[in-house]
Amino acid sequence: MVIVPLLLLFAQLTAPADFNVRLDTSKGPMVIAVHRAWAPRGADRFFELVTAKYFDDTRFFRVVRGQWAQFGIAGDPKVATAWRTRAIPDDPRGQSVTRGRVAFAFKDPDGRTTQIYISLRDNSYQDDQGFVPFGEVVEGMDVADALYSEYGENSGGGIRAGHQDPLFAGGNAYIDREYPRLDRIIRAAVVQ
Repeated sequence: MVIVPLLLLFAQLTAPADFNVRLDTSKGPMVIAVHRAWAPRGADRFFELVTAKYFDDTRFFRVVRGQWAQFGIAGDPKVATAWRTRAIPDDPRGQSVTRGRVAFAFKDPDGRTTQIYISLRDNSYQDDQGFVPFGEVVEGMDVADALYSEYGENSGGGIRAGHQDPLFAGGNAYIDREYPRLDRIIRAAVVQ
């Protein structure tokens, strides 16, 4: 378990205009190019979470083959709970949610916190629902496509119906016990 100073957990950081994040996963590496101009609040939050090591040792808990791969519930329940209500305002609509784009998942307007998904297809129908991409996978889309998806919605779907509560309460221990085949993010880091 990585111990992060509390100050870093809640530092409000402004992201660079463009930066890359490497996700080292159990299936291989992925690189996400983040463009602050697309969604400044989303880019800032993602930068904040990556630099706080929030995504290290977390799971891709909701993977639906050919649709999306979602992550962003911390493996430590205390950390997940601390961030769960730290919502950011919505970004204005801009880019479309197409294959390879990365956006925040959310339940309510102005309610984005930590959950992110990689679009595995053209999901531009979600544009009208307020989903705004802040980046795109530029390396490793084959890795995203290969993430374990047999659990589908059962392992982490239902943000709007409250079905994720066990993931927040039990963290990695719960996920590893109930859904042991889920792939993981070993480490997320800003790279040059």
